[in-house]
Amino acid sequence: MSVEHSTTSNLVEIRDVYYSVGGRDIFQGLTLDVPRGKITAIMGPSGTGKTTLLRLITGQIRPSRGQVWVDGQDVSRLSRPALYALRQRIGMLFQNGALLTDLSVFENVAFPVREHTKLPEALIRHLVLTKLQAVGLRGAHGLMPHELSGGMARRVALARAMVRDPDLLIYDEPFAGLDPISMGVILRLLRNVNDALGMTSIVVSHDVDEIALVADISYILSAGKVVASGAPKALKEDQSPLVRQFMNGLPDGPVPFHYPAADYYSDLLD
Repeated sequence: MSVEHSTTSNLVEIRDVYYSVGGRDIFQGLTLDVPRGKITAIMGPSGTGKTTLLRLITGQIRPSRGQVWVDGQDVSRLSRPALYALRQRIGMLFQNGALLTDLSVFENVAFPVREHTKLPEALIRHLVLTKLQAVGLRGAHGLMPHELSGGMARRVALARAMVRDPDLLIYDEPFAGLDPISMGVILRLLRNVNDALGMTSIVVSHDVDEIALVADISYILSAGKVVASGAPKALKEDQSPLVRQFMNGLPDGPVPFHYPAADYYSDLLD
């Protein structure tokens, strides 16, 4: 049976996905689309499976039910070589940057090119310096990771993620731990990179106000499903209790403070 279907205006399509870990349901019929050439934000309270969704899209795990399509390919049914080929078309910006500590800035960005191509050194140098120029760090190409600030490290990681011009660029909490200036720089880069290179971007973030500045469409996940979606401005005006609680950072609402547990006093006396 074919693992492909006709391509659409969406690069990623999640269809009725179910997934659980240790008897705990993470997704219960999750369905969403990631349009080509757009920035899609994935938001929601902690523990709603945002990072798990990224692992499904990249084929690190498989759904127990449902389908994950990336550029017309059913990820869970791809052979190992086909999955590796698909992953080479995906760039990933990890939350902490995940730079290789023993390699210079230049070598960190060059690493994916050296691993997956046989390009001549002159062309590798051109590619690396071009991407470092795009993130404003060409002059830092000889520095080591420990010599970088948190914001600079995140920008180097972005240069590495996009050095091979991927079709899909995934950001996992790209604003975590950044000061306001660094956050502004990353926001501008995110938008500019997506538009200039014609990429499709998925951004997992808790930073509601910041992601609203760059996202074309946002999804809020809760209880294993999409509970709201649309343009960030529309979500800000959504009156459902859960969406209002999340978008406004309210401590009280449908998302409880306490993790489910037995009766408190019974627990103490047991």
